Amino acid sequence: MPNKDSLPSIKNEEQYEALKDKGYSKEKAARIANTKDSGKKGGKAKKYEERTKEELYEKAQEVGIEGRSKMTKEELIEALRNH
Repeated sequence: MPNKDSLPSIKNEEQYEALKDKGYSKEKAARIANTKDSGKKGGKAKKYEERTKEELYEKAQEVGIEGRSKMTKEELIEALRNH
């Protein structure tokens, strides 16, 4: 049984991020991204690291992250992943 303090690994990180971008919960996105055939369809969203700061800012604005105007690109990525 996994330790409650350990985080589950995501088999298909790109698909996981794409699903979260579409509004799926972290748990549901993780379940889908960890299926045997994950990523065969979909998963078309660019990884956060491949996006411009402006694209990340716009996504942060869409999901309502506060303080985004003062964030660096790395801070925007972290905020979006933890949203």
